[in-house]
Amino acid sequence: MSPFAGVTPRRVLIAVLAVLVGLVVIALYVLRDDILRASIDPKIPFQTYRPPPAPDYAERSAWALAPADPDRATPADPSTDVFFVHPTVYDSPRGWNAPTSDERSQQLLQSVMIPNYAGPFAHVGRVFAPQYREATLFSLMTFRDDAQDARRLAYDDVRRAFELYLKRDNGGRPIVLAGVREGGLIAARLLQDVVTPDPALRRRVVAAYLIDTAVPAAAFGPGAPFPACARRDEAGCVVAWAQIVGEGTGRFDRRIERAVWWGPGGELRAIKDASLLCVNPLLGAASDELAPRRLNLGAANATGLEWGVRPALLSREVSAQCVDGVLFVSPPDSGSLKPSGSWMDRRKAPDFNLFYADVEADAEARVKAFEAAQGAR
Repeated sequence: MSPFAGVTPRRVLIAVLAVLVGLVVIALYVLRDDILRASIDPKIPFQTYRPPPAPDYAERSAWALAPADPDRATPADPSTDVFFVHPTVYDSPRGWNAPTSDERSQQLLQSVMIPNYAGPFAHVGRVFAPQYREATLFSLMTFRDDAQDARRLAYDDVRRAFELYLKRDNGGRPIVLAGVREGGLIAARLLQDVVTPDPALRRRVVAAYLIDTAVPAAAFGPGAPFPACARRDEAGCVVAWAQIVGEGTGRFDRRIERAVWWGPGGELRAIKDASLLCVNPLLGAASDELAPRRLNLGAANATGLEWGVRPALLSREVSAQCVDGVLFVSPPDSGSLKPSGSWMDRRKAPDFNLFYADVEADAEARVKAFEAAQGAR
């Protein structure tokens, strides 16, 4: 009997179509980053682009978070201030920088990023979080000059906010500086450009948290104005890590390929093969020791909670270990701590915080260490 007996033209057509569909699916998967970039590319030179109006930080509306009367601290207020820089949430191709009036960005900022990432600092100090013309998500996926200009504009906004805060609101109080992802990169530059050159201000910084931010270890080595934190009861140091959750070697490679650092003239340069700083948030120290799940004080999904409402904490959810400068995190068990949303949403900071209680406890411990050191002088 012929091996082709029973093979009809219809079956051949179905088989060919199945192969073609499979090839298309494979091509879409392989080219997914290119497709995403093309869909959110502003496609306008920054030189001819008209940025949205700059925030007026003298107005309360320009701040995502700020005390009602920041210049009237009372004995009941925490002794410390927290200056927090949120990550990028803007993914529209309509421009290089987000208008602070963009409704979707505002909704993501207030319902997702603030409760999950500023939330751990709510009981650490008075939190100041400026809104700013954040660079679009596309600018984080390319080294084009337009993207660099967009990211410098975002930094300039935050620097203006920080300088006004220091002049008007701080009143000589200790400061915790914190930022997430792109916000962490901006906070790191504030540390370099504004804090370090001012000895009096430098002495008031309790710690800097560069959360899920890739930064070169050499910038925070021994002898640096702000070295990497070596233990949890230490002040005047930096807690920074870039994380990969689960088996993410490919994602790790793509993320490090896009990692940048500030050059001496304010330009952004690819980090490439430089060693990254990894301070394990479960240990509070720069260490390659494995931190088991039992050390995880509490992950949280705080999305949708009002400011100041403490989320339900899930302890022992993840383990974490620094390997070659990157924090590899075990997948969490809880479904509320697993990535959700669109392909594009997963390029932003997650809508949960695996180290919520750990960051909170770490910051509180460093404030106590700072106060003890001040009292001993």
